[in-house]
Amino acid sequence: MLESWNDGAAKTAITDFVTSAVEDVRPQERVAVFDNDGTLWCEKPAYIQLDFLVRRLAAQAAADPSLADQQPYRAAAAGDLAWFGDAVTAHYRGDDSALNVLAAGILSANDAITVEEHAARVEEFFTEAAHPTLNRPYTACGYAPMIELLRYLKAHGFTTYIASGGGRDFMRPVTARMYGIPPERVIGSSVGLIYSDGRLVTTAQPEFLDDGPMKPVRIWGRTGRRPIFAAGNSNGDIEMLQFTDEGPTRTLSMLVCHDDDAREFAYTAGAERLLDHAGRFGWTTISMKNDWARVFGD
Repeated sequence: MLESWNDGAAKTAITDFVTSAVEDVRPQERVAVFDNDGTLWCEKPAYIQLDFLVRRLAAQAAADPSLADQQPYRAAAAGDLAWFGDAVTAHYRGDDSALNVLAAGILSANDAITVEEHAARVEEFFTEAAHPTLNRPYTACGYAPMIELLRYLKAHGFTTYIASGGGRDFMRPVTARMYGIPPERVIGSSVGLIYSDGRLVTTAQPEFLDDGPMKPVRIWGRTGRRPIFAAGNSNGDIEMLQFTDEGPTRTLSMLVCHDDDAREFAYTAGAERLLDHAGRFGWTTISMKNDWARVFGD
């Protein structure tokens, strides 16, 4: 069932762990959690959700000319993605002025609509949008080996969850058909919702940023269990993998390394601390270049 995986230490670690779990762990305790961006689908040259949000900001600027001279709407309307990257870079230099402006725009981009209307916007985006350099629909940017891994775990009695820093309600419309993970098993960042006359309506107030230490908190809150399997690819996944690794039974903490610039991208930025932790704690490291026979499903 892992046809897209090359034989080697990584594949053996997975199959040995699953065999052990089937023998020693009750099915209800076989919980596996996966990051999404960069772990299950492509996150370069920009997060897929950022494309969705930039398009929404540009549409708002087109509908309301008074926004056209304000950031982040001006950058979105001009296709100036560098401005968005610079806002994040400035944050790491201690200047959050642009990031605060960006956050306010993002939080209000899909404000005051029903959850069904939001899902419809997401569905429309995935119907129309394609990856800018890989020339494939975003829904075809899921990693074939990881999708096979999800199916392999399911076939052996695991319950799989997504635990991502990405937006919960952005992922939910597509996770079932891409990964076989239904909406109720998607844990992610979210804005607050309010109830009004039989409807759930979005707000511009952040609820959770599902990253770093918040990941194990949210996993426990949703599942009531400590996972025995976890997969991630960035520094924001460290605590999730630690939480898994500290379990009382045999566990597998795994990270996906992007080292294949021929078939996808090669980068370590944003994963430096995770790589250090993997080396110190013996977590399983997946080389996209060496461990995957193919990256995508076609």
